Amino acid sequence: MNPTASEPGVQRVLVVDDDAELCELIAQYLALEGFTVESVHTGAEGVERAVSGKYALVVLDVMLPGMSGFEVLRRIRAQSRTPVLMLSARGDEQDRIRGLEMGADDYLPKPFNPRELCARIEAVLRRSRANPAEIRPAPGERVIVEDVEMDKGARVVRRAGREVDLTSVEFDLLEKFLKSAGSVLSREDLVQAVLGREFSPFDRSLDTHVSNLRKKLGPTREGSERIKGVRGIGYFYAVSSGSS
Repeated sequence: MNPTASEPGVQRVLVVDDDAELCELIAQYLALEGFTVESVHTGAEGVERAVSGKYALVVLDVMLPGMSGFEVLRRIRAQSRTPVLMLSARGDEQDRIRGLEMGADDYLPKPFNPRELCARIEAVLRRSRANPAEIRPAPGERVIVEDVEMDKGARVVRRAGREVDLTSVEFDLLEKFLKSAGSVLSREDLVQAVLGREFSPFDRSLDTHVSNLRKKLGPTREGSERIKGVRGIGYFYAVSSGSS
């Protein structure tokens, strides 16, 4: 029987990129870090493999022949929450933002340092570990702010009683916001705590994740924005003046 991503000790990564040489280099480097890597070079095969449940993470290139990386990501997200790290050409900021908006967990511009790729993969896996005992608190632990309720054990969020479908990054962001509701959190602290990397003023991925979270939560019962930005500092989760 082939091992799956859910088996203890297995860290299987799928690389979807039409550059066979790059795939081989990634496989060689990640093997040294304890990962098992498989590569495919077409979008269709990438979708088929990615939704199989056999992989802890997918590394997906934006530029693929026949089917774009965005279409591959869309099809993966329609069937699976397997973490996806996208690769994009350096300078294509709109591509990276689009990928994050569509549900990618992170992105890395080409060319990249293999050590950074490994660090990004580790950070994503820490947020999305398949074994709930490793990352989840005791069942029943909840955080409630007004009409938003977070069940940390089940990793479920409800707004006004209705479940909100969040990515792992969005869930972790919201947890930070709810626990510090009314207080400003710096962009630097959020990037380090949630994305697991050092802050860069040119990295807009945090802002994209916050924007996605805002859209999914919608406005407050009074019609105002839940997560507000503080220019040059960061963000805070707004609470009504009558909240305790």
